[in-house]
Amino acid sequence: MADESFAFHRRDPIKSSVGNVAANRRRQNAVTVGKERRESLVRAKRLCRVGISGDGDADVSLDSEMMIDEEQSILEAQTSSAVEVLKSAVAYQGKGAMQKRVSALRDLRRLLSKSEFPPVEAALKAGAIPILVQCLSFGSQDEQLLEAAWCLTNIAAGKPEETEALLPALPLLIAHLGEKSSLSVAEQCAWALGNVAGEGEKLRSVLLSQGALLPLARMMLPNKGSTVRTSAWALSNLIKGPDPKAATELVRIDGVLDAIVRHLKKADDELATEVAWVVVYLSALSNIATSMLVKNDVLQLLVDRLATSNSLQLLIPVLRSLGNLVAGDSQTIYAVLVPGHEITDSVIKVLVKCLRSEHRVLKKEAAWVLSNIAAGSVEHKRLINSSEAVPLLLRLLSTAPFDIRKEVAYVLGNLCVAPTEGDGKPNLILEHLVSLVSGGCLPGFIDLVRSADTEAARVGLQFMELVLRGMPNGEGPKLVEQEDGIDAMERFQFHENEDLRNMANGLVDKYFGEDYGLDE
Repeated sequence: MADESFAFHRRDPIKSSVGNVAANRRRQNAVTVGKERRESLVRAKRLCRVGISGDGDADVSLDSEMMIDEEQSILEAQTSSAVEVLKSAVAYQGKGAMQKRVSALRDLRRLLSKSEFPPVEAALKAGAIPILVQCLSFGSQDEQLLEAAWCLTNIAAGKPEETEALLPALPLLIAHLGEKSSLSVAEQCAWALGNVAGEGEKLRSVLLSQGALLPLARMMLPNKGSTVRTSAWALSNLIKGPDPKAATELVRIDGVLDAIVRHLKKADDELATEVAWVVVYLSALSNIATSMLVKNDVLQLLVDRLATSNSLQLLIPVLRSLGNLVAGDSQTIYAVLVPGHEITDSVIKVLVKCLRSEHRVLKKEAAWVLSNIAAGSVEHKRLINSSEAVPLLLRLLSTAPFDIRKEVAYVLGNLCVAPTEGDGKPNLILEHLVSLVSGGCLPGFIDLVRSADTEAARVGLQFMELVLRGMPNGEGPKLVEQEDGIDAMERFQFHENEDLRNMANGLVDKYFGEDYGLDE
């Protein structure tokens, strides 16, 4: 029968009760969220306009540089010339050689910092990379190292092929992350490496094979705000998948977990945001990391941040991390989020706060987290059903953008079913189903059935089956018919998706066959 294939309780693309589906979803999120996160909030590759040390040099401030509006062709010509001057300065061995090199480096760096689209191609064609690598040699003055690393940072912020041009510089950039380097030099090198890691999986693999993970991780351990922020950002780019190995290695490095906890607890929003993105990828990619984070009360810290912060840039990774922890560790819901415990009530409250937010992404992520909790025990379902979340979810199902409505549908559907027994059919929680249908949710599910999204259509059909099968006094078919549900299902009569076609046709045949309406 068609209804035997329904399994609302599985929370299919997220909940781990269906084998590896949850892990796959988290890994997919980890790979794609990097693009979402850095395009909409903070780009994966960052142009460095203002100096690491905040030295107040007017020539490197954003405002003064943005006021210069030279033609790109002039800028490119100046850049080519600057590279040639730098080559001559490096070759010069006479009096004042070091100052000559620093001055030439500074001129090149300023040109690479001026425009929204720096003249990177011109610098590369003029041969900038080999000479900049030479300027990174050990024993050089910090000022020279800083300027050279800064130039490389902005080159790495360019197009993919421009970023890849940094390959010869990577070993020295990594070497300068060590304890013997000054903080400003190490941080600038971390910034350059973060840009390289942000380019993609190929360059991340190169950086990992060359040993970038450990020194970057060690830079996150102190309480130096700027250094920790830059290293955390670089680390989040470095571990973001799809291979979970780096995430697992990172969380096992001595002191990293303690640093994450400390920064989430005490840091300002800007630093906590970068650390939270590290937690996003750790919890998305590594089950070992997820377990360690839960055991170290990171869940509570995330909840506290959600409750107290109004920074969208912070709330997004914190909420995503919370969702990953709930989805990823099969014991979390049952061992940590226990109905009646203070943390469980706090989680529901912060999710309600996010559902009320004006920000679309917060609503979607909050619904995603709730769907995982709703896929837990009957006690968890009752906890959500009796909370302030349900009226908000019902309203969102009818008024929100499509992607939010789909996540909300999972929450509401999961509230209505208990784990299956031997026949494979989900057991109804009748009072929840009646309450939600009375609240007007059925049209929203039928709208999902009409959508071109097969996942959403499946969720809609599953909920319609619950209504058809479970509503008291045989009211289900009449309710579905009143909302044009029959027409929505008949659209699948010749659908290319065999599973959906059989599901819809089976429901029509079973509940609206030849005998339907004869009793009346």
